[in-house]
Amino acid sequence: MKSALLGLAFLMMTGVLFGQSTQWKFDKAHSKIQFTATHMKISEVAGKFADYSGTIMTDGEDFTDAKIKMNIKASSVDTDNDKRDGHLQGEDFFHTEKYPNIKFVSESMEKVGDQKYEMTGELTIKDVTREVTLDVKYMGVVEAMGATRAGFKVTGTIDRFDYNVDWDKSFGQGLIVGREIGINVDVELMKAQD
Repeated sequence: MKSALLGLAFLMMTGVLFGQSTQWKFDKAHSKIQFTATHMKISEVAGKFADYSGTIMTDGEDFTDAKIKMNIKASSVDTDNDKRDGHLQGEDFFHTEKYPNIKFVSESMEKVGDQKYEMTGELTIKDVTREVTLDVKYMGVVEAMGATRAGFKVTGTIDRFDYNVDWDKSFGQGLIVGREIGINVDVELMKAQD
């Protein structure tokens, strides 16, 4: 009888522990996935991806255990110029007809300072997957508008040639469009309602 009670207590405790995972969803009205690239090495062009989805799961309170999966529709690229956007969607750059999705899956979220993290994960563009590390600033958490909300700013750089996004390689290793792409993401998450 005693062993049966201990077993029941263990199962209940296990259920409680594993039942504490929290799912977060994007508040798209207050989130942006943006990037920058230099043009002719004298100016900077900014763009964004308008269509994306993802899941964020946490167990603890400080997001160090966050598990993040992102899917971005490459065809939703928007640089405020239709001709340039069409070129970016074509074979010279994202080739969105063949490679419709850009994906990111986190591997770790390490706290490196007060409200600061380093997020490492696998970024896939044009079916090429590379490990990247991005800086994350935790903006805080609030109870507002009927939900628990958490904010983050994610920044970093990638080399587009690593992903075969290399249209102007023959023009001097990124003279027209810079090799290094800046990533600048503002994220507001809402805790999913039970």
